[in-house]
Amino acid sequence: MTDTLPQIRKFLESTNIEFEIMDCDPNMADTQVFCKEYNIKLEDSVNAIIVKTKTGELKYVTCALLATNRLNINNVIRKKLEARKVSFANAAETIKLTNMEIGGVTPFTLPDNLPIWIDSKIMNRDYVILGGGNRSSKIKISPKIFNFTNNTEIVENLAN
Repeated sequence: MTDTLPQIRKFLESTNIEFEIMDCDPNMADTQVFCKEYNIKLEDSVNAIIVKTKTGELKYVTCALLATNRLNINNVIRKKLEARKVSFANAAETIKLTNMEIGGVTPFTLPDNLPIWIDSKIMNRDYVILGGGNRSSKIKISPKIFNFTNNTEIVENLAN
């Protein structure tokens, strides 16, 4: 049986929120493929995406949104980051910042200097499916977990 990373499991257990670690074939870790293969609704799945500024001071933020939505880059993220242009961090930057591979990034146990913005629509779900910190697991949990994550802000219209 596959597990999440030890520090993520320790964090989850410390919250006393019920969770399930789901096995995932690493070749099926990308959200669209995972949902189709494991019969999971896209509207219950969350993508965690690292966004960075392209102009001005280099800043990074982790954005979490439902898989059925798209980030509101121009109207929300760019303005909140106070940048003229923003883009997605590449795979190497993502690994360096999070110690997690694309397809497994989760908003748990990230460095304190990496803000986490959660789209408010996530908080309306009964549960969500998130990356497990690796490509071989996913985490099923209540969105109430974001009351326990550091440096987290619930953002209206982060995604649409």
